[in-house]
Amino acid sequence: MVDAIFYMVRAGCAWRQLPRDFAPWQTVYWYFSWWHDDGTVRRIHNALRSQIREADGRHAEPSAGLIDSQSVRTADTVPAATRGFDAGKKVKGRKRFIVTDTLGLLLAVHVVAANIQDRDGARHPLLWTRLDHPNVKKIWADQRFAGRLVDWAGEILGRELEIVRKAPDQRGFQVQSKRWAVERTFSWLAMG
Repeated sequence: MVDAIFYMVRAGCAWRQLPRDFAPWQTVYWYFSWWHDDGTVRRIHNALRSQIREADGRHAEPSAGLIDSQSVRTADTVPAATRGFDAGKKVKGRKRFIVTDTLGLLLAVHVVAANIQDRDGARHPLLWTRLDHPNVKKIWADQRFAGRLVDWAGEILGRELEIVRKAPDQRGFQVQSKRWAVERTFSWLAMG
């Protein structure tokens, strides 16, 4: 079952296209739905993240995180209500927000239409991080998250949202010491 689910995630195909080497697609889908709904998938993810952190000499639960967003193109078959146009990136599709620990391991994910501003779309994943990972007291973000969101995170969530700004003379992409791990996570997601 697990190999079949991994195949589905990697291939991105329809359930009915699952190769005959696996159990019938209906059975695989039933297990996937059951494990998702009863929290098994989340518990496995959290256990693996804790093991990786401990193997790296860190506490199982993180105390700091990183947030970022990425606009991704979607097919025209994606319902119009769930996609939008990100004018800054010139992308028609969806925007995914992720919060990671400082190793780049996922803490929260939120997907919205691409036209949602970063400071607005970030509220849900920041709230989920606060609820699911109460030890995370500080989160670094890029300058697109500056403004009212910083105040909201402090006043409502009791968390410090620190904006990592580019150097005034920076041209093009440069690795920022507090944010590289979240960028790497996006590259991992793109490699699928």
